[in-house]
Amino acid sequence: MRILSTTFLVSAAIASSALAQGNAAPFTVAETGQGFASIGDALAAIGDRRGTVVVAPGTYHQCGVQQGGDVTIRAATPGTVIFDGVPCEGKGALVLRGQASTVDGIIFQNIRVPDGNGAGIRLESGNLIVRNSLFRNSEEGILTGDYDGGQVAIDKSTFRKLGRCDRDLDCAHGIYIGRLATLSVTNSRFDQGDGGHYLKTRTARVAISGNSFDDSGGKLTNYMIDLSNGATGTITGNEMVQGKDKDNWSAFITVAPEGREHSSAGLVIEGNKAGFVPGLARGSTFVANFTDDAVKIGANELAPSMKVKDRR
Repeated sequence: MRILSTTFLVSAAIASSALAQGNAAPFTVAETGQGFASIGDALAAIGDRRGTVVVAPGTYHQCGVQQGGDVTIRAATPGTVIFDGVPCEGKGALVLRGQASTVDGIIFQNIRVPDGNGAGIRLESGNLIVRNSLFRNSEEGILTGDYDGGQVAIDKSTFRKLGRCDRDLDCAHGIYIGRLATLSVTNSRFDQGDGGHYLKTRTARVAISGNSFDDSGGKLTNYMIDLSNGATGTITGNEMVQGKDKDNWSAFITVAPEGREHSSAGLVIEGNKAGFVPGLARGSTFVANFTDDAVKIGANELAPSMKVKDRR
C-alpha cells in the first residue's frame, strides 16, 4: 500500500515548536509587510480584500476567524506551523466565512469542542483550497456548512486520528463536506481513524483520486468514502485497507445511504485497490448502492472475499 509520508511535516514542526515565543509579530500580511501577534488580527487587517498571511514557524495556542475577502494562510516553511488545541466560536482553529480561502502547509491538532465537532478548519462560506497540511488528534479535520456553489479542493494532505461516535452525539468524521457543489481530494492520506467515516460528503460532484485510506490502526470506524446523498464524478486510483476494529465493516464506499438528493448515474469507480489487513477476510462490499442509479464500477483490484457491489 502506498504511504504518503508526513515525516517532513512532523519533524519540521518538532524542530520549530519553540520559535513562536521569540517572534512578537509572527503573522505577516505579505502585501503590506505588516506583522501581527495573532492570526485573528492579521485576518481582520485584510478584511474584504485579497491577501496572504504568512505564518512564522511555531506552535500557536490561538485561533482565527475570516469574516470576508479572499485570504491565503500559508506557513513560511511547510510543516513548521501548528495550531494546537484552541477553537474559535466553539467550532475550529480556523473559522472561514469569506469569499475564498486557501490553507497551505499548516498542522492542526487537538481540537475538541462540547458538541463533538471540533475541526482544524470550519468552512461556512466561499471556496476552500487546502494543500500540504496535516490534521490530527481532533474530532474532525475539515467540516463545512451547507450552501450553494461552494467548491472544496484538498491536495497532498494527511488526516490522522480523527472522527468519533460517542457521547450520544452525532458522529464526527475525518472530512465532512456538506451540501456544496464539488469536492476534490487528491494525493492525500487518511489513517488511524477514531470513529465515523474517513471521508463523508454531500456534494453533488466528487473527484477522489490517488489517495491512501489505511484503516489498519482504526478504532470503531465506518466507511472509507461516504457519498451520503449520492454524487456524480470519479473515484479512481485510491488504495484502501480495512482494519479489524470496525463499528461498521459492511462496505468501503457507499452511495446515498442517507437519501438520494443527487443522481449517481454519472459516477465512475475504477482503478482502485481495496483489501483487508493481513489475516483478515470478511464479506465486506466494495460499493454499496442505496439507489437504482447505474453507477459505473470498472476494473478494481479487490480482495477475494470482497463483493464488488450490492443494492441496499
